[in-house]
Amino acid sequence: MLEEKERERNMGSEYKVVLLGEGAVGKTSILLQYTKRKFESDHIMTIQASFRSKVLNIVDQTITLNLWDTAGQEKFHSLALVYYRDANAAVLVYDVTDRDSFDRVQNWVQELVKNVDGKPILAIAANKTDLPKSQHVISSEEGREYAEKVGAQFFETSAKDVETLNPMFLHIAKNLQQQHRGRNSTENGRSTRTLKIEDDSAPEVSTGGGCGC
Repeated sequence: MLEEKERERNMGSEYKVVLLGEGAVGKTSILLQYTKRKFESDHIMTIQASFRSKVLNIVDQTITLNLWDTAGQEKFHSLALVYYRDANAAVLVYDVTDRDSFDRVQNWVQELVKNVDGKPILAIAANKTDLPKSQHVISSEEGREYAEKVGAQFFETSAKDVETLNPMFLHIAKNLQQQHRGRNSTENGRSTRTLKIEDDSAPEVSTGGGCGC
């Protein structure tokens, strides 16, 4: 039994994470830097969506983040739903030098609430922080305040520096892991209570708690 539980604990889990935001805020650059440690100085326009994976090891467990980069242009918004409606987590990206991109994050949050089942993990990325402070039109305080308001974690990022991206995706992975374990623990508890209700005369059964993720 212990060996079986250990095997289950070490089994990998996969989660879908979508990057949402307006065009040219740096979603594709973030994805390339995080997964390939590569930065493209020229803007790359995403058509519909692109996909990359990142494997992490957290507490002896393998976790795969399937990362979807969605197109930000207005003409592709209706297609974005296809890619994010079954997401486990979302990174909402804005450009700290572009007020409109920050305002549009609010629309993305509303769309997620309306179209995604369950409660996805949310992170808000204030991107392009490598640019001179004189160009910033969204302060850290304003971004952090909005993130707290919608139940998201706030991160200041630069697609040029992977060290600003690692904490954000690690936060997402750990919270997805915790969320999954909590859900499995709840389901195991319900299963145990149901057994006792159905047959009071049956011998007491001990069921192992924990997660098989």
